Amino acid sequence: MIFTSPTVPSLEPRPTRRAIPSTLTVILVILAFGLGVWVAQKPVEPPSGSGQVTGTHEEPPLYLTRDVDFDLFWEVWDYLHRNAFSRPLTDTKLFYGALRGLVAGLDDPYSIFMDPELAREFNNELEGTFDGIGAEIGIRSNNLVVVAPLPGTPAEQAGLKAGDRVLAIDGVDTTGMAVDYAVTLIRGQRGTSVVLTMLSNDGEPREVSIVRSQITIQVVESELRQLPGGQQVGYIKLAQFAQDTDQRFRAAWQDLKAQGANAIILDLRNNPGGFLDQAIALASHWAAEGVVVKEQLPEQGFQDYHSVGPGDLAEVPTVVLVNGGSASASEIVTGALQDWQLATVVGEKTFGKGSVQDLQEFPDGSAVKLTIAKWFTPKERSIDQTGLTPDIVVERTREDIEADKDPQLERAMELLGGGN
Repeated sequence: MIFTSPTVPSLEPRPTRRAIPSTLTVILVILAFGLGVWVAQKPVEPPSGSGQVTGTHEEPPLYLTRDVDFDLFWEVWDYLHRNAFSRPLTDTKLFYGALRGLVAGLDDPYSIFMDPELAREFNNELEGTFDGIGAEIGIRSNNLVVVAPLPGTPAEQAGLKAGDRVLAIDGVDTTGMAVDYAVTLIRGQRGTSVVLTMLSNDGEPREVSIVRSQITIQVVESELRQLPGGQQVGYIKLAQFAQDTDQRFRAAWQDLKAQGANAIILDLRNNPGGFLDQAIALASHWAAEGVVVKEQLPEQGFQDYHSVGPGDLAEVPTVVLVNGGSASASEIVTGALQDWQLATVVGEKTFGKGSVQDLQEFPDGSAVKLTIAKWFTPKERSIDQTGLTPDIVVERTREDIEADKDPQLERAMELLGGGN
């Protein structure tokens, strides 16, 4: 999720805040609500050409070619009020339901309408504290999946892993389920439980009971590590790209440097993304100048986002750790450092969240998160769907995690210690 702060005219929609949600983001943390619960529905591939629609039709059905008759909307509205079993109906509930359907009509898994309550929860989660299980979810190959379990959360402690499929929530089948609805089933008061039916690539379906808790994200963690030859390495793990991530990173590095660190391991594993300006600022520590990321708008060329400096780490040996939970802003930083050969990337293929979302807030407190473009690396490699392949692929299995082994981190240490 990548946003800039909005300014607020009185009765007009608020200017948008740019987002790179975090995998399929929908940047979707099942936190209280999901740092990226923004995959509003089962994804559908975009039209391959004009006059075509997704699905088995090569030409749009006849009803889609007709002019819109808004009288039909009111006819349906009136029919519901006169015949629905659950009468009396609440007009505001129908109204917001219609707006959700309007955005859902885009057939875009990353675009979603949020009513005022949902928008409020979304903004609360950006502050880093909320109730939930602490996992970001998204859509991959039409399946509801875990993008990343957040460190130290109930989701991580329960063994959820990036890429795991969520087959059911408290017995409710998730096939075709919209991500925002899935989140409403998973979230809840701290102390209560939710049962998820999970499927890993290397196992059979299993039921996992997770007790919801208050989730507080530790955005930056750092420690000094020593190589066998005595060299000091600064290990810095970023859990997400929050509003002050770059400031916290700089403070962590200065502290490690003062202790003698002269190399860096930047751990972006299971980092689902965050604010675009923070991703650019972080990459700019290595890239003193030049393009950090490119944006492609419909029917337009590329717009370049350049380094903001200072390039103070350009000569510092650096290894970046990534995995299938590294998404969005994490992929922007990784792609920039990889393209400019400013770091060695170690780990597993990243998630592949490269579409651009704007967040538009409205006077009633509701909001729309809308896909408007796609991100590319400086050398115009696509991030979306494909992800980024590390320079050195090292797998970390579930058995490794359960045994508290970290072959990816060990490989990073070897590289900085002069190993091949």
